[in-house]
Amino acid sequence: MIHPTIVKKQRLLLGVFLALIIITIVISMGIGYSSVSFDRLIPTLLGQGTFKEEFIVFSIRLPRIIITLLAGMALALSGAILQGITRNDLADPGIIGINYGAGVAVAVFFLFFPIDEGSFAYLLPVVAFAGAILTTCLIALFSYNKNEGLQPVKLVLVGVGFSMALSGAMVVLISGAERSKVEFISKWLSGNIWGTDWPFIWAILPWLVILIPFALYKANRLNILALNEPVAIGVGISIKRERLILLFTAVALASSAVSVTGGITFIGLMAPHMAKALVGPRNQLFLPIAILIGGWLLLLADTIGRNIVEPDGLPAGIIVSLIGAPYFIYLLLKK
Repeated sequence: MIHPTIVKKQRLLLGVFLALIIITIVISMGIGYSSVSFDRLIPTLLGQGTFKEEFIVFSIRLPRIIITLLAGMALALSGAILQGITRNDLADPGIIGINYGAGVAVAVFFLFFPIDEGSFAYLLPVVAFAGAILTTCLIALFSYNKNEGLQPVKLVLVGVGFSMALSGAMVVLISGAERSKVEFISKWLSGNIWGTDWPFIWAILPWLVILIPFALYKANRLNILALNEPVAIGVGISIKRERLILLFTAVALASSAVSVTGGITFIGLMAPHMAKALVGPRNQLFLPIAILIGGWLLLLADTIGRNIVEPDGLPAGIIVSLIGAPYFIYLLLKK
């Protein structure tokens, strides 16, 4: 049974991070290359703004904010699931190669297949998922030992190797491509939020509406998988089956996110650790907080990056990496 004090603390933290998200959204909508004064935001959202104000808010800022928020939430939850099923605190969809697997699939689709504007946004998450799941199977195959099963440390090392190899493959793919397509892949590699139109939101939203509640429903299974295998078997769960289901869930969450945000790493690493530090390791407690932290971190990084250098700014992936890389080294040394 979870102590009522911890539950109360969790609810308080959920309120705090929701407030931080709302504050960051307001700031992000107001500032930028074309700014909208903060006292005009509410009238504009209510349909009482000028044409320029409504265009900036509804066509430029709001879709980007929603995409960034959803992607950050998906990456954070994906990282938390991966850390749970591998019992490895260093697992992250970006670090272990899943993101780049999705990216290579998106790049091949973008470069070599005919693009239909009506279906492009909706096909991207499916293509990214196919690439990510293939990469995950290869990483798992190379990390598996017949006697010991899936080896957590080896999983991270093999994943890092796959990330580097797939990054090189992306460079090879774009070496002979058209200039406009090269620019797209380059932006993807740097983690630039590019899918900033409403169709991209409708494309990834169904994935998250299904997968986030499903992952929260599986929170107790994750708690059991975090224990040693004899205990997990003793309580009557199929370890291989549950790990496979949750692995597919993590891959689907990560691939749907990076299909529209590019190669963003470390969100899935940092958010679960921050949430665990606040409320402890029970998945029922920290997963909802990790989801909010992930969304807020990516939104904050994009807001900072978008305004730090005008007019194009710095990609959100670079801002996140500046924070996440030292954190990853700290965890690596600690573990």
